[in-house]
Amino acid sequence: MTIRVLLADDQALLRSAFRVLVDSEPDMEVVGEASDGAEAVRLTRQERADVVLMDIRMPGTDGLAATRMIGEDPTLAHVRVVILTTFEVDDYVVQSLRAGASGFLGKGSEPEELLSAIRVAAGGEALLSPAATKGLIARFLAQGDGDDNDPVRSERLAALTVREREVLVQVAGGHSNDEIAERLEVSPLTVKTHVNRAMAKLGARDRAQLVVIAYESGLVRPRVE
Repeated sequence: MTIRVLLADDQALLRSAFRVLVDSEPDMEVVGEASDGAEAVRLTRQERADVVLMDIRMPGTDGLAATRMIGEDPTLAHVRVVILTTFEVDDYVVQSLRAGASGFLGKGSEPEELLSAIRVAAGGEALLSPAATKGLIARFLAQGDGDDNDPVRSERLAALTVREREVLVQVAGGHSNDEIAERLEVSPLTVKTHVNRAMAKLGARDRAQLVVIAYESGLVRPRVE
């Protein structure tokens, strides 16, 4: 299947560069371009996009608000948003994940990284890289808005089995299914099953949302370096 990509950035030159790159791939195509968040949401619905490359800072409705609008629309449950940011060390990144983004990528990333990000997001995986930035996100999430954890999500964790909790901890650590399978000495298919069940029980759209829930519920704490 061809991955339908929407580009949302207020810089026309940057959108053009992304379009050339994306359209050069046989398994993906650009289905629309937006210069602000409101237009991005409208075109996401109209063009049935699978992945939205979303800039955070745009005039009018910004990328954060647009990401939240997409995440709250049940008709767009299949859509994955990848935040493009100039400054990776940014609290907006954390807010984006909370709003429903599947991850983020720096605008200075290599072309191969951008294409990989689209494929990873379309596949429902979390895009939280590089590893150092994942640690930063974890610290932001742990700080939250002044509360130690989210009591509602903490209660929802009670629905998880012991093994599902173990898998969730590994997911929050940024490990792939294969890595988790090796660590827990089970098959990758078993890990995938546990991940899917945890997502269903916790109401998570994808693995990125599982990471957010793991930290906000207090199940996982950031490591102090």
